[in-house]
Amino acid sequence: MQDRLRAQAATLGFAAVGFADAAGDPVRKARLEEWLGEGHHGSMEWMEARKDQRADPQVLWPGAQSVIALGMAYTPSVDPLALEGDDERARISVYAQGRDYHDTVKKALKALARWLVAEAERDGLGTPELKVFVDTAPVMEKPLGQAAGLGWQGKHTNLVSRDHGSWLFLGAIYVALPFAPDQTHADRCGSCRACQDACPTDAFPAPYRIDARRCISYLTIEHHGPIPEEFREAMGNRIYGCDDCLAVCPWNKFADAAARHKAFVPRAELVAPRLAELLALDDAGFRQLFSGSPIKRIGRNRFVRNCLIAAGNSGNADLRAPVEALRSDPDPVVAEAADWAATRL
Repeated sequence: MQDRLRAQAATLGFAAVGFADAAGDPVRKARLEEWLGEGHHGSMEWMEARKDQRADPQVLWPGAQSVIALGMAYTPSVDPLALEGDDERARISVYAQGRDYHDTVKKALKALARWLVAEAERDGLGTPELKVFVDTAPVMEKPLGQAAGLGWQGKHTNLVSRDHGSWLFLGAIYVALPFAPDQTHADRCGSCRACQDACPTDAFPAPYRIDARRCISYLTIEHHGPIPEEFREAMGNRIYGCDDCLAVCPWNKFADAAARHKAFVPRAELVAPRLAELLALDDAGFRQLFSGSPIKRIGRNRFVRNCLIAAGNSGNADLRAPVEALRSDPDPVVAEAADWAATRL
């Protein structure tokens, strides 16, 4: 059945699929506890609140026997670093330029789960219980992906695939069937430290370890309140996420944009948006522009805060007027960011 499942996963848009045992891994658990103990998760309290379930699939669901790890490609067709230093346009992370991956991946996972149940019944295996996960549950998709042979967790802590580079959205199915596990993928980073050197905010205290509190993706997406001033200049024109450590990975030379799922083709208006237009967004305009996008979840205020930091870094005098208009914004975090940007301009 596993070969048939791989083929079905491919028809549903998955570029990678592998199998792992659902039993807990003491090394995985120890690394998670060490990372949390150092406070590197920042304000993401949910990482700690359900750490035992996150570390061990069978704590989350005792019935799990196997993990099916899956990856869906979102390979960019242009250089994610191309807009670096542009004083008119903002940089949005590649993953957020298309449709919300949560919806696309989960829909495909559910379809694969329905197929799996039907096939198991046809094979006389009964009706297996299973659960599907994509990002919003306490599941360690990256180490599970490595255990299932999809790739390895690189020095930037994201999964790296020999076929798809750093560009995979990950999902998982926990199932009460004893599938034969694939071989854990070997680490192929070697002596390379390109990702470590590329980080604008020195968010990697050591290879294979990230301090989220210093990461631009965390700061622009997860962090509430003002952006700490020590990181503002380094943010440049990044307004949602950061691709730098992924984009410089040498393994990306094997990634082919033809493997990208059609849902993740970038929307033209998000590839190189003008800062002046983004600064003018009110709540209704923000919701309309980012309908169906993962960006919508951070809300207008956090998003405009990010755009103001980019404006302050731009040195572009044409942005003074929209920045000045936001100094009296009802949201105090937006107003503070506007004050900072205005002073810089």
